[in-house]
Amino acid sequence: MNASQIVEAILFASEAPLKTDEIVRADESLDEDMVERAVAELRSFYDQTERAYELLEVAEGYQILTRPEFATYLERFDTVPRPSRLSGPALEALAIIAYRQPIGRIEVEYIRGVSSAGVIRSLQDRGLVDVVGRAEGLGRPFLYGTTERFLSHFGFGSLEELPRPEELPVVLRERVPLGLDDEEDDPDQLELGSDEPDAAGKDEAAAGVDDTDTLVDDTDADGADTDPSARTD
Repeated sequence: MNASQIVEAILFASEAPLKTDEIVRADESLDEDMVERAVAELRSFYDQTERAYELLEVAEGYQILTRPEFATYLERFDTVPRPSRLSGPALEALAIIAYRQPIGRIEVEYIRGVSSAGVIRSLQDRGLVDVVGRAEGLGRPFLYGTTERFLSHFGFGSLEELPRPEELPVVLRERVPLGLDDEEDDPDQLELGSDEPDAAGKDEAAAGVDDTDTLVDDTDADGADTDPSARTD
């Protein structure tokens, strides 16, 4: 077997993106240069032969995924996982964290205008955000950032591929200074809604987000995550 066959087999069977140094472990004959050449050959072959799948660079690794234009055909089959979408509040909070990271909960709430503890916990449970540090000041509150799962979830190779700030609403483009020293919310500064999912914030509303939204979730109704594009394996 040549290097391209080995790399193709590994990526085809993998449920998550694999980095070059991870693929190298498949065989003693492989090195990183050979893997990179094999990836380039496979990409070129898939494009030239117009395969229904493509080899993408995702979350600083590689993954074979079905091309988006075939999604409408795959949706007709129950054996193919059907993605659901993030609620509007969850999408909003995730976008704020993605562009402002590292960021504390209080600042997320300041921007959104409602309590966000529940929606941040939900994003953590889905592996899209995680604690990346602590802020200075009273209580040293947690700071949140996105994960590799976030990158693979939405098909980004890195955070550099996020849409440019000028393409976003002004609230995400112009940062308003906010002291993070206060562990508790200040009711005089901001009236927050409840962080319960069924209250004013409706953090986990059942309504989906239109396909044209920047970020789209692919979590099944029962909570199990699936890939943003259907896999061929």
